[in-house]
Amino acid sequence: MIGFKTLFYKEVLRFWKVAFQTVLAPIITALLYLAIFGHALQTRVDVYPGVAYTSFLIPGLVMMSVLQNAFANSSSSLIQSKITGNLVFMLLPPLSHWEIFFAYTLGSLTRGLAVGFGVFFVTVWLVPLSFAAPFYIIAFAVLGAAILGTLGLIAGIWAEKFDQLAAFQNFLIMPLTFLSGVFYSTHSLPPVWREVSRLNPFFYMIDGFRYGFFGQSDINPLHSLAIVASFCVVLAILAIRMLAGGYKLRH
Repeated sequence: MIGFKTLFYKEVLRFWKVAFQTVLAPIITALLYLAIFGHALQTRVDVYPGVAYTSFLIPGLVMMSVLQNAFANSSSSLIQSKITGNLVFMLLPPLSHWEIFFAYTLGSLTRGLAVGFGVFFVTVWLVPLSFAAPFYIIAFAVLGAAILGTLGLIAGIWAEKFDQLAAFQNFLIMPLTFLSGVFYSTHSLPPVWREVSRLNPFFYMIDGFRYGFFGQSDINPLHSLAIVASFCVVLAILAIRMLAGGYKLRH
């Protein structure tokens, strides 16, 4: 386990040494979203009975921050190692693909949860929040961060330059995140677009996480949990197979 611990420590230290950029900046961005959307839509949008729009918005912003930063951590770390050429120092030691996978994923999970907790801590004082089902809050936060950390690992393995990684983030991660119900309930959408939203796996992470606070959601949280867990397993298998085969890593 020495190799795993060392690589995990390196991944955590990598983002923590520049915490102003990797942790504080996303928290400020989430506050700006809250200020703009909360002010503009507070009296115009009615989501759940008895839940103010600003209160509805905060869990979505927390989860969005968790997802985006978990993806950014593993993807940027791996692509930087490939481009600068120091990836060889990870491939030469007797590290198994399991150790590499868990070190990168747990490092991403750590950053995602750190940013999410920071966003929650600075916003929870602004509006009232309840904790109807804490288990779902923890489960969806951990699974969501693990999924995006794994997805970032896959993107980092696949990409050969920063442009490809930026395209992956701008044309896949960003749209799926913003169209997952962070700023609205899918019940407010027309039936066709409501069904289209159900094809977005990020929707289930946001909806289930929000259920943990209010006890209300667009779909059954157990269904969301099953879908998110299955998605996590599928991505983990794909990432581990890519690492085991050395796809775009050993040539």
